[in-house]
Amino acid sequence: MKPTTTRQRGALAAALLALIAFVAGCAAPQATRVTDELPFEQAVVQATDGLVSQTQTLPAFLAKVESKIAKRGVVLDPMLDAGSGQQTGATQTLEKQVTEHMTAKYDQIEILPFQSSNLGKAQYLLTGTMTRVQTARSKKAALKINLALTELRSGNVVAQSSAVARDEGLDHNPLPYYRDSPVLLAKDKVVDGYVRTSATAPGQRADATYLERIATATLINEATTLYNSERYQDALGQYRSALATPAGEQLRVLNGIYLTNVKLGRMKEAEQAFGRVVAMGIAYNELGVKFLFNPGSTEFWSDTRISGAYGMWLRQIAREATLAKACMNIIGHTSRTGSEQANDALSLQRAAYVKQRLSSEAAELAARTKPVGMGFRQNIVGSGSDNSVDALDRRVEFKIVPCE
Repeated sequence: MKPTTTRQRGALAAALLALIAFVAGCAAPQATRVTDELPFEQAVVQATDGLVSQTQTLPAFLAKVESKIAKRGVVLDPMLDAGSGQQTGATQTLEKQVTEHMTAKYDQIEILPFQSSNLGKAQYLLTGTMTRVQTARSKKAALKINLALTELRSGNVVAQSSAVARDEGLDHNPLPYYRDSPVLLAKDKVVDGYVRTSATAPGQRADATYLERIATATLINEATTLYNSERYQDALGQYRSALATPAGEQLRVLNGIYLTNVKLGRMKEAEQAFGRVVAMGIAYNELGVKFLFNPGSTEFWSDTRISGAYGMWLRQIAREATLAKACMNIIGHTSRTGSEQANDALSLQRAAYVKQRLSSEAAELAARTKPVGMGFRQNIVGSGSDNSVDALDRRVEFKIVPCE
């Protein structure tokens, strides 16, 4: 047999690498992407079928089973709006339709509630988000749906799919806990990890912070469900239980303790809890607070049921910023109503007003804060509806910056 030449050996090596790549590609599921806008229900079906189809390469995931005991357990962590970190009427609709389609079409799958006991017996974790996106085909924002399936034992994402849906007839109002929240919860590291996990490609690790705190997240979810059902005393107890866990020091937990104390009329405890929320935001170098203003003005919202707590919020922001010796940019934001120039000016005026109020609480902050007007250039929701749906777009953010 003649010895191979250098060129022949190179060709053989290239062919071998191509074969390895082909086999690896066949072994690892590929994320499913759908770019055409579809009616919402069709988009949900596309995303769900795309997710489950990838599991056909997993060992026995869809093998025929003879009994309910052998079903593949999938724990569903309630779905979120990726931009705001909130649960809304629309995310509940997404969750309901994904669950109904998955269980109706794939009888080998059993969807389990997001409870600590189910994390121990389920094989997989299902997460999902939606977020507004601009598409080339439509001037109106559409909704991108992301679904991911994570193997609980290994922490690896085993399937991920996306679809783009038309935003028609959906309720984007936040659920009570998120509606009442004074701060932007998308900055919570666990919420951010959930969003990243839902967009992670198959074969990659799910977000480590999210997975490490998943057991505590079940307690937070139960507490939030109680809050939304107006069972405030029970919700407070559950939030306190979550706080007592090793991973309990989370923005969602402290925010829940603040909200439930307000509902129960315990204002001293509520102020202490809000102070801890602010301290955590400063530690994260960013805190977004929902200060709502009267339309076109720098006066806080006239309804004291909404703005009555603002004085206390400012007091605690001033106190924690002083304790941390922090320098901050105070950034005003507006919703997408009116001209860009008018909104830039208005957002700057509102930021300057908040600076003045903080300086009256702690004089030293006058030299350590700077007002910035962002207008509507960093909208989170972007609906321009000027109601509870886009309240986050009318926020004031405090960004920690180096002191000069």
